[in-house]
Amino acid sequence: MLSEKSTETVRATLPAVGAAIGDIAELFYAKLFAAHPELLRDLFNRGNQNAGLQKQALAGSVAAFATHLVAHPDTRPDVMLHRIAHKHASLGVTREQYAVVHRHLFAAIAEVLGEAVTPEVAEAWDEVYWLMANALIAIEERLYAEQQVLAGDVWRTWTVAARVEETADCTTFHLTPADGSPAPSPKPGQYVSVQVELPDGARQIRQYSLSGAPGAPVRSITVKRVHGPAATGPDGEVSNHLHTRIATGDTLRVSAPYGDLVLRDCAAPVLLASAGIGCTPMLSMLAHLADTGHPAPVTVLHADRSPADHALRGDHRALTHKLPDASARFWYEAGAEPGDGEGRLDLSDVPVAPGTTAYLCGPLPFMRSVRAQLLAKGVPAADIHYEVFGPDLWLASASATAEASA
Repeated sequence: MLSEKSTETVRATLPAVGAAIGDIAELFYAKLFAAHPELLRDLFNRGNQNAGLQKQALAGSVAAFATHLVAHPDTRPDVMLHRIAHKHASLGVTREQYAVVHRHLFAAIAEVLGEAVTPEVAEAWDEVYWLMANALIAIEERLYAEQQVLAGDVWRTWTVAARVEETADCTTFHLTPADGSPAPSPKPGQYVSVQVELPDGARQIRQYSLSGAPGAPVRSITVKRVHGPAATGPDGEVSNHLHTRIATGDTLRVSAPYGDLVLRDCAAPVLLASAGIGCTPMLSMLAHLADTGHPAPVTVLHADRSPADHALRGDHRALTHKLPDASARFWYEAGAEPGDGEGRLDLSDVPVAPGTTAYLCGPLPFMRSVRAQLLAKGVPAADIHYEVFGPDLWLASASATAEASA
């Protein structure tokens, strides 16, 4: 993949670029948004930009990709690429936008590294960029074709058929196509992007997992209102807009479904572990398992602050009871009821069937803990899958660490 000449140059300069990649990412976004303010207004998540999360994700993914190319020049990190491509496809990213990113990214690299960026160095890192960009473009165009949409044209108008207040901070919006025509069924575990126009005219986009059965005629998203202090930043712009301004009968611009964390179509035992609003993709999977009468053991695990904070708690239990061989266990920080666990999710007395495939969704510390417990119980790493809400800081950092130690 990466030419021999560029491999040696990238290997030699990777420590310097890696050490400066955070500064490069910050300057890149400053240059990009100065030249194209519409991208910050209508495409990029302003909350993640303010918190610096998107900069960390970009820096981590570029470093991880380059490190992989140097360590394994004949392969590429497809797990990371597919996760990024699904997110890009849900936003309607197009081939032309990669040239815009390239121009401002390389201007930032040259400014941060100065004279260290010789023509040879620039050529090598240019090759790295286009290897990554072209791989993403190819995956994204396949994803568009699968949804039978033109590249970047992923949006459709949906009507809010009903809204249900699940908890004080979680609301489910039931959606139907505004034009009445059928929509392709999502895969269990996928998400959609929702675009709303905010009071300042910005058209901000956020992703929400589909929380209902994949084959249902009505699509459902369960949105948790993001409060600033809890998120170490301002209140969530889109979640608060949906909670306070969107009523039954209103319309929303919603993307085609995307996401690479999907339930595998097999008869193996399944474990679904979630925390907080991470229950949403797990419930979509659980609904599919219940609808198809999955015969193997299904273990449903969830952790939350309290029973009152546990969105879709009734669905969690009802769907589990529909399965022939399934069990559900919940852990709460406060207000645990008889039969519930107290505190953090603990697998020490939870039986895990041989051959189990596990799916995780929740905050990163939660998923790291559950993954470690599953590995200790003998579940292979390849059979543990996860979904991150927001920029995937775990995958990029884990990929870079793994490759650096290889």
